[in-house]
Amino acid sequence: MIQSALRLVYPPRCVSCGDLVERDFALCPRCWGEMGFLSGLVCDSCGVPLPGEDSGGPDYCDECLTRPRPWTRGRAAFLYRDRARALVLAFKHGDRTDLARPAADWMLRAAGLILQPGMLAAPVPLHRWRLLSRRYNQSALLSARIAGRAGLEHVPDLLRRIRRTAVQDGMGVEARYANIDGALAVTPRHQDRLRDRQVLLVDDVMTSGATLTAAAEACFAAGAADVRILVLARVAKAD
Repeated sequence: MIQSALRLVYPPRCVSCGDLVERDFALCPRCWGEMGFLSGLVCDSCGVPLPGEDSGGPDYCDECLTRPRPWTRGRAAFLYRDRARALVLAFKHGDRTDLARPAADWMLRAAGLILQPGMLAAPVPLHRWRLLSRRYNQSALLSARIAGRAGLEHVPDLLRRIRRTAVQDGMGVEARYANIDGALAVTPRHQDRLRDRQVLLVDDVMTSGATLTAAAEACFAAGAADVRILVLARVAKAD
């Protein structure tokens, strides 16, 4: 009764544009169509869409062929463009922590077979000073919900930043890799927990892959058996 009354006063609204929708934490049909969700044939390393049909084996984009990734498989929910980009920025910088719930669900929808029982799910960490100024790590919000929905063990502090890095916006690919090189490490108390385990690294946006590379390499250096990645959005070159 109380819930019905609340719905009359506060009806569900689209998480993007605010139009009325049928349920909480949903997109309206127009916004859903403008999000650019990824499906069909995608790169097995980063999730970007590929032309052609499924070959039955792993297929890779030119970027991942040019710079092979240290992780084994990866997926993204959508491309970092237009309405999707605006939603990610609102989540990341606009205190829209409510977006973690639908965003994690979209990521799980894209994840498919890259998820395996017994995985450790962990977010890409923020430096403590950046976390203090932002007040939350959006990647940790995503990984917590993904782990809960998928029945995975969640280790929010599996990785830590051992030095502060410059903001990477505007940097070229090589500058990004140099900026993050050696900046991440496994938290010492979790090293035994990580050894011989599969890890799912969760982040909000993959641009060059430099940060995820540093995170994956830190996991392998500490004895992880396998590392896979799942991101909300993938930055891709214009068609």
